[in-house]
Amino acid sequence: MSHAYFRTQRNSGADGEELVPLPWSGSGWGEGHMRGLAVSGALARATEHTVTALGRPELLPARWTLDMFRPARMQPCVASVTVVRESKRLCLVDAVLSQDGHPVARASALFLSPSESPAGAVWSGGAQPEPPPSDTAMAADQDRLYYSEGIGWGDPARAQHSGRKQVWHRAVPVVEGEQITPFQFAAGVADVMNVVSNLGADGLEFINPDVTLALVRLPRSMELGFAATDRVERDGISVGSAVVFDREGVFGTATVCGLANAQRAVDLQAFWTNGNQPGASR
Repeated sequence: MSHAYFRTQRNSGADGEELVPLPWSGSGWGEGHMRGLAVSGALARATEHTVTALGRPELLPARWTLDMFRPARMQPCVASVTVVRESKRLCLVDAVLSQDGHPVARASALFLSPSESPAGAVWSGGAQPEPPPSDTAMAADQDRLYYSEGIGWGDPARAQHSGRKQVWHRAVPVVEGEQITPFQFAAGVADVMNVVSNLGADGLEFINPDVTLALVRLPRSMELGFAATDRVERDGISVGSAVVFDREGVFGTATVCGLANAQRAVDLQAFWTNGNQPGASR
């Protein structure tokens, strides 16, 4: 099985490209469903290609918001991009992922021009989560480790409880044969926030229709983590937040909304035991 989410094929559309999902795109929510990491990665790739084509290499992605309003299927899809606004200091880009001519997800990316920070001191939360030791074993067919307070880093079978979570993820190429970029990696893996926020004692009982990632820099390597900082829940709706970190420290935040989906809960312990991808968040 190719360790990538998609392969490309030519089509007759305006962009001339379709993304064909590979098995790695499969979701734990149901047979034939595409996972959110693949959806987000596909849109991030299209967005980044557009900004590159504008000739704006100085811009940095500061905010990524993904809305998944229809189930994406394991079928060919097309990403279309619109530049909403480009100026000296920013570029705002919208992207839509469509299947069979119908949109299934959309994203908005805000790229900003870096400058020099002011000298005045401003409060910071100061969260400093610790990444796993560099020699921590990760199964060859898995892409993440889970951390639970009092337990440490390990596989999902040890993380299915009510405690606060962290997840450490390594990169998966968006398209087979292409080198993934730091932005595609960060934006794609942001969908794992659903697991960070909503994995509990009875598995993953919330599905996420969105995720928002805000960054002050890109990851320094092809591994990063999310550490939960807060979560609130009422009437079947949850909201979770986390900091984003790598081996050089915290470089962003993420938030996710969740909808109760207990009737189709994902049991990570069973996933791990059966050799499937653990905890696909959509």
